[in-house]
Amino acid sequence: MIDPSNRVLAVELIQEANKNGARLAKACQELSISVRTYERWVADGGVKVDQRPLSQRPTPKNKLSQKEKDEIITIVKKEEYVDLPPTQIVPKLADQGTYIASESTFYRVLREEKMQNHRGRSQRSERRIPESHLATSPNQVWTWDITWLGGPVKGLYYRLYLILDLFSRKVVGWEVWETEEAKYAETLVKKSVLSEKIQGAPLVLHSDNGSPMKATTFLGLLEKLGIQSSFSRPRVSNGVCQDSCRIFFIY
Repeated sequence: MIDPSNRVLAVELIQEANKNGARLAKACQELSISVRTYERWVADGGVKVDQRPLSQRPTPKNKLSQKEKDEIITIVKKEEYVDLPPTQIVPKLADQGTYIASESTFYRVLREEKMQNHRGRSQRSERRIPESHLATSPNQVWTWDITWLGGPVKGLYYRLYLILDLFSRKVVGWEVWETEEAKYAETLVKKSVLSEKIQGAPLVLHSDNGSPMKATTFLGLLEKLGIQSSFSRPRVSNGVCQDSCRIFFIY
């Protein structure tokens, strides 16, 4: 039996549990009392049940009218504000002597209208189709890669640098080195351009996204030679050149 002096605390605990989602009967059971006992304590003990969640709150006097909301929407769509967040829009309006609402109110209206994240140039654009290149004759598009070759000792590998012409499938250049470094790729590209006698001619060099392929010095060389660099989409390997590397090694 709960001491009468603790009834107020018991009622408060039951009300809190009930407010947080517990069934009234289960909450009373935890304190070893019945629902009728709880109700009697509330009625006879002068303990008031919290009625605040059930009460109807008056409309705030400073609540925005529909006209004011429309004005906010009109402002954020203007060219001078369309790319700015409310933290910049409100101060700009204040500089002009205009105050419509606070920054938080601007944000709330934008959330309600689903305009908070993408407005103006920040709107999501359609997904672009990955760039591709078509070769209609030799020495228009080359593709290259680096393949590991097993050495004479277990755990020892060499790197085969190979450049393949996309149209003719001709191996226009290859070399074997012990490591993957951009300087070796630069040497191979220069030799291949000279051997094919295409210096200054339009050429696309395609590869995957390996570090030697995207090295600053290597890309600088391509730009100097007038060669356009091209890369596979992320997580998509340069399959054509990889297969050619394996075939080349077998033969």
